[in-house]
Amino acid sequence: MTADAQGPDTPDTATAVPARSEEQRQAGRVEGWSIAWMLLAMAVWGWFLFLMLADYGPEYGGRPECRGPLVGPLSEDRSCRDALREWPALLGILALAVIATVVAAATTVYAKVLTRLSGREWPGARPQE
Repeated sequence: MTADAQGPDTPDTATAVPARSEEQRQAGRVEGWSIAWMLLAMAVWGWFLFLMLADYGPEYGGRPECRGPLVGPLSEDRSCRDALREWPALLGILALAVIATVVAAATTVYAKVLTRLSGREWPGARPQE
């Protein structure tokens, strides 16, 4: 049968793409969210590591005076007092990083489960006609 004989309303079965089910669309949305959460978690971890390791403050002889909390001893100098380099703020940023990481892991697992379930045929299900 030729394409003209099929008529304009009948799609060619060889090139017809099956419509995505609602479960597959939801799995795609959750996968997008999991990627966004992973990127956010990596950004917060990077910020935390930068605050812990990078030297800061006024430079003397080409080198910053204040050392990062994990790199060297804390300086008692007034110019080294930075609100983000003190432990309460660092622990708060660490808590944000852990929360973002846990949510990223949970949404990734949920997206994988939804992807698996969307392609599965359930026992007792009626075939679509």
